[in-house]
Amino acid sequence: MPAILDKIAHALHLDGRHGGHKKSKSKASKKATSAATTFDSKTVNVVFVLGGPGAGKGTQCKRLVEDFGFCHLSAGDLLRAEQNREGSEYGTLIQNCIKEGSLVPVEVTVNLIKNAMTAALKEGRDGEGWKDGKGRFLVDGFPRQMDQAEVFEKEVCKPSLVLFFSTTEEVMLARLLERGKTSGREDDNEESIKKRFHTYKEQTMPVIEYYEKQGKVATVDSSGSVEEVHQHASEAVKKVLSA
Repeated sequence: MPAILDKIAHALHLDGRHGGHKKSKSKASKKATSAATTFDSKTVNVVFVLGGPGAGKGTQCKRLVEDFGFCHLSAGDLLRAEQNREGSEYGTLIQNCIKEGSLVPVEVTVNLIKNAMTAALKEGRDGEGWKDGKGRFLVDGFPRQMDQAEVFEKEVCKPSLVLFFSTTEEVMLARLLERGKTSGREDDNEESIKKRFHTYKEQTMPVIEYYEKQGKVATVDSSGSVEEVHQHASEAVKKVLSA
């Protein structure tokens, strides 16, 4: 596995190497490089959107984008796009992880999100949340385990809020099986869904607990109607953006 991660890091330029030069950088140079790739959480608002598979994250994110002008970044969509990108060095790795319901190496996921955020900020979007170098991001389905949270906070920025959509496995399973009839997603089948439930319980719930201790989690019961869930989620986001 380390060899695979080294290959990924090299492909994503995460190891600081350029061309054939292998000279070590000074401490000051390394510090400057790190600072250049980190967003200021005072100007860039990041809201993590978490919940089990089928909890309604994507549906609610669309509503919140309309409400507050967020840029919606789905970790899963970014990974699937990279999986299908011609010439991708790690497309097969991502495909296997998705099929097995396991998590893609943290370096890949964090770098894809960071690149997408950089691109959105360079676009110069309209709206209150995008003036003077500011930005608003809904990061959907991330972080799914503690090392993702830790690396994101260290290399990108700290989140302003974690929206946690909570419902039962019965509700989520029914939604996913229905979605699987038309989604075309290879992981929308009962076997993969159950693996995803297991991964979610084992690895994502500790992330929720971590941010709960910081007072950053807003739990929303997503068992109700789309409108009811949206109302509660919108109120939670509004409090953070107006603070």
